[in-house]
Amino acid sequence: MLASLVAAGALPVVDERLPLNPYVIPVRESIGKYGGTIRRGFNGVSDRWGPTKFIDRSLVWLDWDLMLEPRLIESWDVSADAKVYTFHLRKGLKYSDGVEVTSADFKWFWDHQVNNSDLMSSPWGPLSTQDEDGNRVLCEASFPDDYTVVYTFQHPHPLFMFSGMRNINGFFTPGHHMSQFHMDLTDDEGALEAAYIDAGFNSWTEYWEDRNWWYLNIDKPMATPWVAKNTLAEEIQIMERNPYYFAVDPEGNQLPYVDRVSHRLFESSEVFNMWIVNGEIDFQNRHVNIANFTLFKENEASGDYEVFVGAASGHSALQLNLATKDEALNAFFNDRTVRHAISYAINRDEVNELVYNGLMTPRQYSPLSLSPNYYPKLSYAHLDFDQARSRQMLDDAGYDAKDNEGFRVFPGTNRTITFVIEGTAEPGSPGEDAAQLVVRYLNDIGIKATYRYFERSLYTVHFQTNEIEAAWWGGDRTVLPLAPGAPIFRGTMIDRPWAAGYGIWWNSQGTDPNAVEPPEGHFIWDIWAIWTQIQAEPDPDRQNALFEGILDIWAEEIPMIGVLGEAPALVIVKNGFRNYVQGLPVDDPTGDEHLLQTESYFWENPEQHT
Repeated sequence: MLASLVAAGALPVVDERLPLNPYVIPVRESIGKYGGTIRRGFNGVSDRWGPTKFIDRSLVWLDWDLMLEPRLIESWDVSADAKVYTFHLRKGLKYSDGVEVTSADFKWFWDHQVNNSDLMSSPWGPLSTQDEDGNRVLCEASFPDDYTVVYTFQHPHPLFMFSGMRNINGFFTPGHHMSQFHMDLTDDEGALEAAYIDAGFNSWTEYWEDRNWWYLNIDKPMATPWVAKNTLAEEIQIMERNPYYFAVDPEGNQLPYVDRVSHRLFESSEVFNMWIVNGEIDFQNRHVNIANFTLFKENEASGDYEVFVGAASGHSALQLNLATKDEALNAFFNDRTVRHAISYAINRDEVNELVYNGLMTPRQYSPLSLSPNYYPKLSYAHLDFDQARSRQMLDDAGYDAKDNEGFRVFPGTNRTITFVIEGTAEPGSPGEDAAQLVVRYLNDIGIKATYRYFERSLYTVHFQTNEIEAAWWGGDRTVLPLAPGAPIFRGTMIDRPWAAGYGIWWNSQGTDPNAVEPPEGHFIWDIWAIWTQIQAEPDPDRQNALFEGILDIWAEEIPMIGVLGEAPALVIVKNGFRNYVQGLPVDDPTGDEHLLQTESYFWENPEQHT
C-alpha cells in the first residue's frame, strides 16, 4: 500500500519510519500478509468507544499471560516504594505525520494540560495520589533528556502503570499540532476565538476537547496502528494504516498487516444482526448479543464466518441509585433488607432460559471465575429465588402497607413505592426483555417499577446530573478488576449508577454541582478507605487481600443487584481472518476483542477483502 509513496519520494523507506528499537508484537498463528479491510459496525458518535478500542492501546499492554509489558515506551523503572517511575522512550518513534515523539511531548502534556486549570480543574487522576485527608496530590515531573520521563509521587502509587494501558489522550500530546487550539499558546487569540465560536462552542476549552479526539479531528497526529480518514459523523468511518507505526512482527515486518478498518453506522440492532448473517461484518464482539447465539450459529455457513466464543466479563444487573435525589426512594434503596429482598425476588434461571438460552450463570456482579480475584462468597450471595421470603422481608422492614392496586407505599404515607429503571437496551432487544422480566418480579412483590429505554446520549445526561432513579446496565471490568481501578466496585464509574451522586462527589472532590456527599457511616466510605490502602500498597498479593475486603462489603450490602454473568463472549470472525483465537477473555481493560493486538491480525487472501 505504501510502496508507491516511497517510490515517489513522498514517504521515507520503512527503516527510517520505525524507531531504533521497534515494539515486537508476537503472532498467535503465523506471520501475516499485507492488505485488505476489516468491516465493523457502530451505532453513532455516542458509541465512540467501539472504534476507539480498536486503536487505543498505549504506553503499556498485556502479554498473553495478562502481565504488563512496555509498548509505546521502551521500558520503565519503579522504585521499591512505588513512588518514583521512570519511562524510557523509544528513540525514533514517530507520530503519523512523521514527527518524532520525545519527552517534550510528555512535558507539553504536563505543562499545558495537567497544570492548566482551565483544562483540568483538579489533579489528573493517573498523575496524582491521595493524602490522609482524601485530597488528590499531584506528583512532580521531570524530563532529564529527550527520551526520559520521571514522575515522583508523594505517596506510593503501585497501580500507576495500569493507567497507561488504554489512555489515548493522556501522558503525552503532539503539541506541534495542538498548540493552535490552546489559548495560551496560539499565535492568534482572535482567530482561535472566532474558530471556536464558529464551530458552535462556548469557550476555547470546549473547542480544545473537541479537537483533541481522534474521531473528531482527523488531522491530529497519532501513534496508533490506524488513523482516521474521516469522522464518526459519517455513515462509514474509515481508518487507514499509520505509515509510521512503531511495531513489527517477530520477523521485523512493520505492522499493521491490514490496510483499512471501516465502521458502518447502524440505527437498530436488527440491522446490525442482518449484516452479520449476511456476512458483512468481519471481526467484532461489541453489540454481538449472546441472546442471538442460535441465530448467528445457524447462519455461519451462509455468512462465511465463525462464531468464536470467549469469556465475557459483563453482567446484567439492576442498579438502584443509592444517591437519588428523591428522599423517600433514597431511604428505600439504602435499606439493605430491601436490596436483599429484591435479589431474592428475581428468578435468574427463568431470565437465563427465556432470554439467553441458558448460556449465562446466575451470579452477583463480581470477578469472573478465571480472574485471580475470583470470590465465590460474593458471586453467589443472596441468589435464591424465593418471593415469599422477599415479601416477608419487606413487610418486616416496615413496607407492609399497600395501595388499592396492591403495591407497597412508603411508611406513614399514601405514596406508592414506584421508580423508573432506565437503560439503553432498545425495545424488542434481549436486554429489554430481561429488564421487563425483572420489572415483573418487582411487581410480584409489590414494588411498582417500569423500564424505559433512553438513547445513550440522553441516558448519559441523566446519570451525569444524578437525575436517575435506577438503571438496567450491568458491569464488566471483572477479569483484572484492579487494572482499571475497580471503578464499578467503588461506585465511581457512574454510568453504572448504583451510587451516581456519590461517585460524582468522589470524582470531583465535591466540586460538581450534581455531587452528593455520602452520609456519615455509609458503607461506601469503607469501600473508599480500603481502596486508599490498596493504592498505597506495593505488594500485589497484599493488594488482592485488601480487595477482598471490598468484596466482603459487596457480599453483605449487595450495592448492585446482579442477575446473570459468566456469559460466553461472542466474536464474529470471518473465515480467512487469522491470528485471533477462541477462548480469550473479553473485558474493557483487555481491550475487548483486541487483547492479542489487532494490528497482528491478517487476511489469508487480502485481495478478496479490499
